Parts: sequence; C-alpha cells; structure tokens
Amino acid sequence: MVDTMALLRALIRTARMARNTSRLAAGLPADDEVLLDAPDERLAPALVAASRGEYDIAAKLLATTREAAEWENRDRYAMRLAAFARSRDEWLQTWQSESPHDPDALLVKAELAVRRWWESPARAELLREVGPLIRAAAEGDPRDPVPWRIALDHARGTNAGHTEFERLWGEAVRRSPHHYGCHVAALKYLSAAWYGSHRECFDFAERAAQDALPGSLVQALPVRAAFAYLTEGGGAVVLRERLDAAADLAIAVSATYAAADPWPAEVRNLLTYVLIRLERWQDALDQLRLIGPYATSFPWDRVSDDPLGQFLELRDGVRLEVASNTPLHPRSEHDGRARSGDH
Repeated sequence: MVDTMALLRALIRTARMARNTSRLAAGLPADDEVLLDAPDERLAPALVAASRGEYDIAAKLLATTREAAEWENRDRYAMRLAAFARSRDEWLQTWQSESPHDPDALLVKAELAVRRWWESPARAELLREVGPLIRAAAEGDPRDPVPWRIALDHARGTNAGHTEFERLWGEAVRRSPHHYGCHVAALKYLSAAWYGSHRECFDFAERAAQDALPGSLVQALPVRAAFAYLTEGGGAVVLRERLDAAADLAIAVSATYAAADPWPAEVRNLLTYVLIRLERWQDALDQLRLIGPYATSFPWDRVSDDPLGQFLELRDGVRLEVASNTPLHPRSEHDGRARSGDH
C-alpha cells in the first residue's frame, strides 16, 4: 500500500508538471534570449570602443557621471570597465599615457589594480602597493565616493582593522550617505567570512535599509546579509523569520522597478537565489519574470563555473517546483467547486 501511494504521488506530480510547466513559462524569455551581465545602453558603446583599443567613449561616459554626480552609475561603469581591462587593457594604457592625471582614468586604474591582485596568495602584500593609486583616484575629485568604495574593498583585502575601516567608512558616507556600492563593500567587511559576524552583518544591513531613501537598492541590503549567511554558514544561527523578512523587503524594493530593468538586475538575481534556498518557489518565479533576460554573474558564479548555465537550470527547476504544487483542477472562482460542465 505504501508503494502504491508513493507511485500515485509521483504520477500526480508528473501530471501537474506536464500540465503546468509550459503555462508557467509565460513572461520568461527563451534560454537563448537570456544575456549574462548585459551592459546598458550607455555602457555598451564604451565597451565596443574599448574592444577596438579606443578610450574616448569610456572617458566621456565617466566624465559625465562625475560632472552630474551620478555616483551609482559611475561606480557600476568603473567596475565593468575595469573588468573588461583585465583581459584587454590597451585602451586604458593609452588613456593613462595621454591623460595621466585624468580622475576617470585614475579611478578605473585603481579598480583594476585591486581586481588583479585579489586572487593572489600574496593578496595582502600586493594590495598594499595599490594604496597610492586609490589615494590618487580620491584626490582626482574630492566629491567622488567611488574611490572610497574601492578603499573599503582594499581594506578588506589588506586585513585592515576596524579602526581603519571606520575611518574609510566615514569618508565614504560623508560624500554620499546612501551610496549602494559603499554599503555593499562595508557589508562584506562585516560579514562572518571576513572581519565580522552574521549578527554584525544583519544589524548593519537592517539599519542601513531603515535609513535608505525610498526605492534605493540599499533597502535590499538585508538580502545580501541573508545570502552571506546561507552560503558561508558557521557562527550564530539566524532565525528563519529574519531571513524571510530580508527577502520580503527585497521583494518590495524589486517591485518599485519595471520588469526587465537592467539596473536592479543583480539584486533580483541575488534575491532569487535566496528565495530558492528558502524554498519560496512562487516568489522566486515572480522574480525570474521580473529579471527577464538580465542574468548576472553574481550570485551564480559563487555556486558554479557556468553562471549562465546555472541560472537557466535553476530557472527550470523553479518552474517545475511551482508546477508540481499547482492543483490539477483549480477551484472555481465562485464557490470553490468544479463546475458541473467540467464532469
């Protein structure tokens, strides 16, 4: 009898998946339409030009963000340009040689230097040599918080103590109290994997979220703390209620942005990972629809060498989980019973 019931449950599950999975694909782009780390319409031309060895468009883009105090965009563009320069830096070398004191070139150079030495076994020693580059970038425009985000990452990599961290954090928030990148850098420093604990990480994230501007991605900072806890483990146990609250807050932030918007894509990808770990399948499917074609390397590269493949595989898995829990015969909207004509 037990075997029979197990077989029936398996058959019902398969039937539900067969019936519902195609329906649940509504609103999801096809696999070959999903892009990994797709640049926005402003960054894309700069990357294309850089691939030809030209820096003019990148220089104009970063200068525009600096002059208009678009610090969030400036941070993202600097990181993407530095990531590109890791494999192809001819354009950056030309830019530096022709404009050695350009604050935008200095910013990309500092970010690139930190990235290049981060994975080295001698990271701390090598990164200490990068300090002058970061200071030069900070002096390029005293208003700019982005060099201080780089400085916070640098402090983490050089084993800087809490006193130095607090000093750098003060410099960052003095320039931009709600800068998302600086908050993420500080959260990483305070995580249990580095120089803090899960409690410090969550406390910092929740306070920042409370103080954040409406619609700011800083409001989703607790979901990064949840991700750190779920992936790093160890230390004090974080209650499920706190993890769910972090996910709920991030869902609310995500809802303030349009579907298939590249700006919140990384937060939505991160939120989806957390929702999967919490087995909140329907919520995860909702976020996948909002993500649209914008998959991001983070967080999937933390669990796979093929982040795009991992994203697509888990997307299918979420659909199957939702399908398997969807009734074969949904109740009538009127009385909760199947209509007589359905028999």
